[in-house]
Amino acid sequence: MSLDWIYWAISWILLFWHSAWDRIGVPSREVLGTNWSWILAIVFLVVTVRVVLFPVFVKQIKSQRAMQALQPKVKELQEKHKGDRETLQKEMMELYRVEKANPLMGCLPMFLQIPVFLGLFHILRRLNPEQTVNVDLYGWTAEQYYDASRANLFTAPIAGKFGSTAEELAAMGANGTTVKVIAGILVLVMIVTTYLTSRQMILKTGWAEDPQQKMIQRLMLYGIPASLLVSGAIFPIGVIIYWVVNNLVTLGQQQWVLRKFPPPPMPAGKGKPADRSGTRSSTRPAAGSARTAAATTDTRPKPGGIFARKANGAKAEPEPQPAPVNEALKPKPGAKPVNPKKRRPAKRPG
Repeated sequence: MSLDWIYWAISWILLFWHSAWDRIGVPSREVLGTNWSWILAIVFLVVTVRVVLFPVFVKQIKSQRAMQALQPKVKELQEKHKGDRETLQKEMMELYRVEKANPLMGCLPMFLQIPVFLGLFHILRRLNPEQTVNVDLYGWTAEQYYDASRANLFTAPIAGKFGSTAEELAAMGANGTTVKVIAGILVLVMIVTTYLTSRQMILKTGWAEDPQQKMIQRLMLYGIPASLLVSGAIFPIGVIIYWVVNNLVTLGQQQWVLRKFPPPPMPAGKGKPADRSGTRSSTRPAAGSARTAAATTDTRPKPGGIFARKANGAKAEPEPQPAPVNEALKPKPGAKPVNPKKRRPAKRPG
């Protein structure tokens, strides 16, 4: 299957944004050793792709929410079919089919960007500063081809890479040390941001119970960043810029979507049911009981009490206090008087 349509599409987007920045007034010449119109064209290639794929990204988040909701059922199946891996896989596939959940949806945005990555990689590899005539690069004019083949990031050509040979560096008129330093820094930033995008999602959604889903999470978190340590040496600097910017946009998008569609609350610990209201249970006593306790323990003198003072400041004699009345022994209205000791009618005086 020919991928020319992808190369044409990527070329058109790059040239569109490069022309747009030229019209705005971004200089084509180098400023700080950088051709900013071409760097911004790569940055806005990322923005264009992410805007197109945003609905897919939202579906990815919703699919992950559905997978989270199924975790209790997945755990039951794991307990039920412990030791029978084949039956377990069949039961889980049936569960996903019935609940319309797809464990591979989490990787879909990344898979859809692979053609864009390959297209940009293919285009930048074909930039050759020594070729100035008979340019055949998916609709590029000779002037655009010439400018792009000499576009730099801090004097390092965007077509250069960490593993460029001496002949390739000589053809681009580049300094080998500068190219390796710029490419090496970008590769490290690419690895770190790739790890952070996966870590951000896992911290919000938690590790999956499904072994297949958990394996995909581990691959995204550790496998892909580790592979970039080796493969990054063959990526042109322009491709690494695309990858780093894409990771930064992903971090921002994930933060926004995770706030708008927050994950379900994590189950409470054993013996501590989750509070559905979302508020913490308080162990403080109620206001009424606090006031009652304060009243019973308050020993300060009260106005008019037994320690009331006279006007001249002398201490007054203790006032006789009425004996406490037991409310339970009070006769009810209309009832005969009862002897509280014998609980029988009192004798009439003879």
